[in-house]
Parts: sequence; structure tokens; C-alpha cells
Amino acid sequence: MVCSENDTSLNISIPVVMIPKSAGDVVNKSMADKHVEFLLYAPTRPVVDFSVLFLWAMAVGTIVTASLWQEFGTSEHTNERYNELSPKESSNAGISNDDEKEILDISAKGAVVFVITASTFLVLLYFFMSSWFVWLLIVLFCLGGVQGMHNCIMTPILRNCPQKTLNLPLFGEVSILSLVVALFCVTFAVVWAVHRRASYSWVGQDILGICLMITVLQLARLPNIKVATVLLCCAFVYDIFWVFLSPLIFHQSVMIAVARGDNSGGESIPMLLRVPRVFDPWGGYDMIGFGDILFPGLLVAFAFRYDKENKKHLANGYFVWLIIGYGFGLFFTYLGLYLMNGHGQPALLYLVPCTLGVAVILGLVRGELKGLWNYSPESSSMTNPSGEA
Repeated sequence: MVCSENDTSLNISIPVVMIPKSAGDVVNKSMADKHVEFLLYAPTRPVVDFSVLFLWAMAVGTIVTASLWQEFGTSEHTNERYNELSPKESSNAGISNDDEKEILDISAKGAVVFVITASTFLVLLYFFMSSWFVWLLIVLFCLGGVQGMHNCIMTPILRNCPQKTLNLPLFGEVSILSLVVALFCVTFAVVWAVHRRASYSWVGQDILGICLMITVLQLARLPNIKVATVLLCCAFVYDIFWVFLSPLIFHQSVMIAVARGDNSGGESIPMLLRVPRVFDPWGGYDMIGFGDILFPGLLVAFAFRYDKENKKHLANGYFVWLIIGYGFGLFFTYLGLYLMNGHGQPALLYLVPCTLGVAVILGLVRGELKGLWNYSPESSSMTNPSGEA
């Protein structure tokens, strides 16, 4: 039962107690054939729960892993084996060219359109969320998670293990190991979807979600700080509006309502990482949305590519400082959550200044902001093939 804090139109003096859904299910079963008595008490919550630390580590680890993925995911040895498995494609172009075609460079216009589209989709979720809509999101999440999980498993295998192929009627020449891994990933996703309401389902959801985000951060990239500024500033306004300002129009926070699944029978959307509160007697989950990882992650991945192509070390580069900034941004998010008594926080309110702000300030101090602002990977590789600054 959700009551508005500022609703004083009705003078109601009946006490209302909120209990977790799991406890409500137990009460309903107990009331079926016998008398039930209640003893109400209010246990104290710990200041910091272990789940917050674990969620913090997962978010930071996902961004670091996605940024460093190219280091152990692509090599000449891997490319040779891939070309052996795909002779038709390799005869037309090298694997590096294929990879370049698959990468999506985000433009400033595309960043604005993306945030507007995300806002429209969020409103549709708010008004039309139902059980069938949730199932549609679950299917889409599983498809993306299967592809991401397959990519994360096969990338190190292609680097280190020889492959045997098999001719299939519809798919042509396919790696036997890749087929086995694909079947495993599909089975994993189906089992999670069937048991998604179980207490342990958060493990499968987090694994699929992390694999999906790592893959997305490989396929999409920011070309320079200019586009990063447009994207993250739009996402900054988007997050604040739909968490803090949307109640002025919709009488409740649209972002929080959709995340909780208020209009879908209490089933939340799967596009987030969640960890159960271990030491909290009230139970529940700590959560972080994919956007709070993907948006800053695009900037961090750009910083890693920029440092690598310009031969920058850890101290005088940008990658490590942005990782530290992202970690502090998440810390400030949970601090705000604690100070506001658990009210949902727009994480990008803290993450954007701690990542984009750090990059801009470092660029100004080092006199490199103009280069970061107008940076182009293609022109850099053409004018300086060796990658030296």
C-alpha cells in the first residue's frame, strides 16, 4: 500500500502497516483454516547493508571489464581462427573491418533522439504496463542476455582454443563449441525466466544483465567528449525529471513506479541489477538500472581508448580517474538514498558530475580539452598509425 506523504485531503486516523509481499503470502496461507495473531514491531535497519557494497562492486566491475574487454577479446591469433571459421567473410574483408562495421558511433543528434525515445518508452511503460507487457520485456531481455552471455563466453575461448566446425542446413558452417555454448545460454535464460520469482533468481538476472551491458559497450562508442557531453547532460536531465519532477504531473514518480512494477502486479522490469538486502530485517532489494551503468560506461570506455591510442599512462591518462569518479558517484548515490530515508535517487545526478565533470576538469588543467572535444578515432589512426601521441 503506497500513500502520498502530502495527501491531507482526507482525515484518516486508521493505523496502516506495510509488510513485504512474502510476509503477506505467509499470512494469507495461515488465515485459510485457523486464527492468526499479530505482534507488530519495528526492527532497526543497518546503516550499510552488504548488498550495497556488492552492487557497487558489480557496477564498477562491469564498466572496467567492458572497457578492458578488447585487450583480451581481440588479437591477431583470434582473428586468424575466426577467419578459418568464416572463410567466405574473410576472403572479402578482414575481421577488423567487420568489427568496425558492427560498431555504432553515437552522434550528438542520435544522443538527443535516444533520450527522447527513452522518455517516450518510459511513459508507455507507466500507462500500459501489464502482465503481457512485462512478458514482452522479459523475452527481449532474455534474447539480449543470451547474445551477450554467448559473446562473453566465446571471446576468451576463441583466443585460446582450437575450434571444430559443423555444417548445419540453415546456419551453414558453425563451430561445435559455439553451438554448445549457445544452447547453454538459451537454457540458462529460459530457466531464469521460469523461476524469476524465486528468491535466488537475482543471480541469473544479474549474470544476464552484466553480459548484455558488456556487449552493448562493445558495440556502441562515443567518438569524443562533445558527444559525451550531449548524451550525459540529456541523461542527467532525464533522470532528475522522471524521479523528482514527474510527481508534479503524474502525482507520483514515474521512474520509481515503473521500477517497482506498481501497475504490473508488483513484478519489476528486468532491466536492472538487484541484490537482496542480507542484514536488513525488512528484506527487499537494492537495485541499479542499466542506464546508470551504460551511460557513464560509454564515457569510461572512450577514456580507455583515448589513453591507449595516445600512449598515456595511468597517472596522466583519464581512464583510472573516471573509474574513481564513477565509484565516488555511486557512493554519493547511496549516501543520498540514506539521507532521504530510502527514497529512490536519480543516480545520474551524482554519476554525471563525477565522470563527465572529472574528464572536463582534467582536460582543462592539462590543456587537452580541445583535443578531447574534437577527437576523432578515424583521423587519429590515419595520421598516426603507430598510435603515439
